[in-house]
Amino acid sequence: MLTLAGESLRFCNIDDRRRFVIRLSSSPTLPKPLRESTAYLSKAPHDTLPPDFPLYVLVGDAQAAEKLIGDRRAVILPEAYAYLGSGDILRITPHRCAVRVLYRRASPNNSILLTERCNHYCLMCSQPPKAADDSWLVDEVLQTIPLIDPETRELGFTGGEPTLLGADLMRILTACKNWLPRTAVHVLSNGRRFADRAFVQAYAAVDHPDLMVGIPVYSDLSTIHDYVVQADGAFDETLRGILNLKRLGQRVEIRVVLHKQTYTRLPYLAEFIARNLCFVDHVALMGLELTGFARANLDALWIDPHDYQGELYEAVSHLAVRRIRVSIYNHQLCVLDPRLWPYARKSISDWKNEYLEECKGCLRRQECGGFFSSAKLRYSSHIKAFV
Repeated sequence: MLTLAGESLRFCNIDDRRRFVIRLSSSPTLPKPLRESTAYLSKAPHDTLPPDFPLYVLVGDAQAAEKLIGDRRAVILPEAYAYLGSGDILRITPHRCAVRVLYRRASPNNSILLTERCNHYCLMCSQPPKAADDSWLVDEVLQTIPLIDPETRELGFTGGEPTLLGADLMRILTACKNWLPRTAVHVLSNGRRFADRAFVQAYAAVDHPDLMVGIPVYSDLSTIHDYVVQADGAFDETLRGILNLKRLGQRVEIRVVLHKQTYTRLPYLAEFIARNLCFVDHVALMGLELTGFARANLDALWIDPHDYQGELYEAVSHLAVRRIRVSIYNHQLCVLDPRLWPYARKSISDWKNEYLEECKGCLRRQECGGFFSSAKLRYSSHIKAFV
C-alpha cells in the first residue's frame, strides 16, 4: 500500500500558511515560464538543485537534503514517497506540515475527492460522510485539472456525493472537457440528484466527449436498497435519475456491492436490470471493501465470496445473454467460479492493492485482482495459489 499523505514532515523556509497545489518535475532544464506552478523533485542521492523553482521536494536522506536546501523553500519527504515522479501533483499544507498526493501521472487509478458530504449512510461506505463545509475542495480541483497530464487515460471523481456540489460539479466537468479532452471521466454518484430534470439537463449540457456516471442499485426491491443506503425513497429517486440520464443520451454504469444484504436477490436484480434498464452501458458487480462503515457493520455484511458463486454466476449469465456489458470487480480468481473468469477485472486501485501470504508462487497472480489492503480483517477461506 502506497503512502499518499502524511503530516509532521520537514518543511524548510515556508512561511505561507495557506494550502496550495503544485506539480512535480525532475527536469532541471524545465523552461522558466513553466516553473511557476512546478516544484523540482530530487531523490537521494541528491544532486545540485537547479535555480528558479518556487519549491523543492526532496525524497530520501533528510540530512543530505538539508545541506542542499540553503534558503530555498523545500519539503523533505521520507523514502515512503520514493514512487513520486515528474507530472505528479501534491497538495501542500504548510501550517500542518502536511502533504497529500492528488494525482500520479504513472497510475491508471487516479480518483479525486470532490466532497465528503453525502445524503446516504450506506452500511458499507468506504468514505463515511462528514457534515463539515469542504467547499474549498472545488477550488483545489479546479487548480489541479490544468496541471494534469492531458494524455491521462481516465480520471475519477468521487465523494461523498459529488452531485451535492450542484453547479460546481458542472464547472469541474467543463474544466475537464477544456483541459483534458482525451481523458475519460468517471463520476461516482448515488444518482438521486439526477431525478431533478433541471440538474440532469445541466449535466448533459456540459457535452463532455467521454463521461460516465457510476450509480449503485443494490436490489430489485426498494426496501432492501433503501435499507442498504439508509435513506427512505432512495430507490425510486435513483431509478428516475438513471432514466433521466439515459433519456438525454448520457452514459450510465450500475454498480452493485455484494454482501450479506444483497447477494440473495442478485439474480432477481440482474433480471430487473435486463428488463427495465437494458440500455445502461455497464454493470459492475463488486466485492466488499472492509473499511469505513463496513468495519462497524461487519457481522451484518460479511459473507465468504465463495458462498455466493451460484447467485453471481446466475446474475452474470442473465446480463451477458442479453448483451449487457458486465464485469466482476474486487474478486480473486481462486474464489470465483472458473466460468466467471472472463468477466473478472483487476479493479482495485494500485495504491491499496495487496496480495496475501497464500498468494506467493501463484501462477495467475498477474491476472488476479488481488485484495484491498483492508482485506486482512477478513477474507475468504478458499484463497489458494494456482501452482
